[in-house]
Amino acid sequence: MTPSPASASADNTSGLSHNRVWNFSAGPSVLPMSVLEEVQHDLLNYKGQGMSVLEMSHRSKVYGSIISDAEATLRRVLKVPDNYSVLFLQGGGTGEFAASYLNLMASKAVREKQRKLGKPLVCDYLVTGGWSKSGLKEVKRLGANTNVVLDGVKSASTGETTYNSLPLVSEWKLSKPEETAYVYYCENETVHGVETPANYVVDAVDPSVPVICDMSSNMLSRPVDVSRFGAIVAGAQKNMGPAGVSIVIVRKDLLERDESDPEVTRNLPSVLDWCYFDGAGSMPHTPPTFSIYVCGLVFKWAEAQGLEALSKLRDERSNMVYDEIDAHPEFFNGLVDKKYRSAMNLVFTLPTPELEAKFIAEAAERNMVQLKGHRSLGGIRISLYNAIPVEGAKAFVDFMKEFYNKNH
Repeated sequence: MTPSPASASADNTSGLSHNRVWNFSAGPSVLPMSVLEEVQHDLLNYKGQGMSVLEMSHRSKVYGSIISDAEATLRRVLKVPDNYSVLFLQGGGTGEFAASYLNLMASKAVREKQRKLGKPLVCDYLVTGGWSKSGLKEVKRLGANTNVVLDGVKSASTGETTYNSLPLVSEWKLSKPEETAYVYYCENETVHGVETPANYVVDAVDPSVPVICDMSSNMLSRPVDVSRFGAIVAGAQKNMGPAGVSIVIVRKDLLERDESDPEVTRNLPSVLDWCYFDGAGSMPHTPPTFSIYVCGLVFKWAEAQGLEALSKLRDERSNMVYDEIDAHPEFFNGLVDKKYRSAMNLVFTLPTPELEAKFIAEAAERNMVQLKGHRSLGGIRISLYNAIPVEGAKAFVDFMKEFYNKNH
């Protein structure tokens, strides 16, 4: 049987067909079944070309169509304005920690602003969890002049910093706009399960300052106004495709440079240089061809669904789980302030480590896997990305109820 193309499918039910499991991995993560079926169908002979995309030259006309179609589809889905470039890169989100800083500081607009100020501009960082903390650490290593706008919240009982909420905007320590190069934050922290509400940061930042946002784990899960950001960076392997490709959407004026000044790019490696990739259609050298191809199919699937519908589904899935957590807080201990709980990565603990191990083992017996919390946090983590149908969340909640009744 020939599977339906991913572009024509508005069905996000992966279910447990093909002897599959409910895969709640934080990444790499579950892909839409229709996408996997189309990849499988065309794996040996892509559209009559007599070869797989895995074997195809990135300089071929056929692959040129694949990558340009992927970009065009993503532009439509996210309504990316014409004055933004879309880049397919390598290096993952970690590579973009450095790339964001190096490219912004090479920007003609930023360098001119710094020249007028007469001293180094400040790079503002909101630290809301493990990944934004890693981003800050990386740019400090590169010599950035940083300011920590916020660093989690202080525990009232211990005084220790915890990443389970955000302080009030009135408590943020944003630098003066005229002294700021950019503001950086991670919108969804996959480790700590904290998700910043849409527009929360851009509403608080002076519009003259570019906002750089890491959307690795929630891009395509809800509508986003791209025009309010200087750049959006994202690893694809959580909600957009397989591992191996990262995506940058960057305002074109931030790519303008003074090419006559050799200092502009002296410390900017080509592999991290957004301009280098922008000038070559993301292909100055061999790109991660197969990963981009699969991402393109996921983009078509998301387009068929529509971001409004995907946003409603993400809320429906996560609310089902959070309702069960809230129903038995003495047993299922939610770790995050309700105002900032992630709809993508839901974290909680049980009364003892032994119960957590039992929970994970018994869930696996019911074909639910990848539920162990991140090694730095422990507990339980269930990731509910776009390709998890509501039935998957319901199956998990049914298991939670059963486990509670037997063990509380």
